[in-house]
Amino acid sequence: MTTADQETAEATKAPVALVTGARRGIGRAIAIELARAGFDVALCDVAPSAELSAAAQEVMSFGRRACAVAGDLRAPTSHERLLDDAEAALGPIDCLVNNAGVSVLARGDLLDVTPEAFDHCMDINTRGTFFLTQAFARRLLGRPAQQAHRSIVTITSSNARAVSIQRGEYCVSKAALSMVSSLFAVRLGEAGIGVYEVIPGLIETEMSSVSKPRYDAQIANGWLVNPRWGRPEEVGRVVSTLAQGLLPYTVGQAIKVDGGMLINKY
Repeated sequence: MTTADQETAEATKAPVALVTGARRGIGRAIAIELARAGFDVALCDVAPSAELSAAAQEVMSFGRRACAVAGDLRAPTSHERLLDDAEAALGPIDCLVNNAGVSVLARGDLLDVTPEAFDHCMDINTRGTFFLTQAFARRLLGRPAQQAHRSIVTITSSNARAVSIQRGEYCVSKAALSMVSSLFAVRLGEAGIGVYEVIPGLIETEMSSVSKPRYDAQIANGWLVNPRWGRPEEVGRVVSTLAQGLLPYTVGQAIKVDGGMLINKY
């Protein structure tokens, strides 16, 4: 291949995204919307599974390349291997989507939260995501910028802003994660790397289904401006827009996908 051919190949290379927590729910929807937008996608979960493989197959149904990779956010020493596995399959990653997260072990009184329950949320939602983002940022800064927009999109929660008194440890972990996103936005902005936070509200997924009757009643009582559950693909479209660099002067912004949940109302 001539130098001109190599330059043409690089110019036409599809951007690559890595999505954590991608086997189902919001993560899977994000991977699919990125594929619709022309991304090749590495779908990550804590362990290999039929669900994860099926999600990768769905991405490929859009004519994109995809791979399923396993990685435990709780183990920062494994993060380089995770990134290596994704890049060995698809090439240099342009976009990291930090979607993986866990809810509380059990809802309950704030005064009964144990260190183990607290660490369960913090280790994955905050600490693990921080160090994966750090590893990815170092990798981006260590190589020349590609044609594609380089970005990090972190999925937090409406509970990064609003108190859910029976899930205190989850709220703390997501509020801290929001600050992680802001910190990396400032650190990486000068290098032209877009860092964004997406705040889902009430999204209809398997994780939220356990509370559906209670939330349905709150929706009926006027909780939301747009009185319905959100859909995972609606979060995915916002992430896709950011990953493509379609909001070029939007730096470190937190974008709500919440049906108006977090609007102060009187």
